[in-house]
Amino acid sequence: MKQLFDRIRRSISPVFIVMLVASFILWYIAKLSYTYTTEQVMRLNVEGSQFPITCVVEGVGTNLVGYRLYHDKVLRIPLAELRTKTSYEEETYGKIMIDPHSLQNAISVRCTDIKIISIGDVPPLENFVE
Repeated sequence: MKQLFDRIRRSISPVFIVMLVASFILWYIAKLSYTYTTEQVMRLNVEGSQFPITCVVEGVGTNLVGYRLYHDKVLRIPLAELRTKTSYEEETYGKIMIDPHSLQNAISVRCTDIKIISIGDVPPLENFVE
């Protein structure tokens, strides 16, 4: 193993390796200025009910990387901001159904540096009023 490492070290210059790594880093930084579309999982808290929701988002690469790395907080959304209705279907009887468009708008207000294109399925919430 040591012989192989010595042979590679003699044939490839350390300066070449440093320049290769530097060029890769600069290329990656240059690509982050483009606009990308990707899926982002956001954690929501609506009146004490916490749930994750998958959103399709669009934004500059630096903002998307920032959200993926540093956005581990829970977005608090009051139920009063959302359009809701009570479900009368068998599986979800008595639960609160949130309108996806109103939820998308509420998330968009809180995430101003990225654009929320669409959101995934919204789970029903327990009815808070007896």
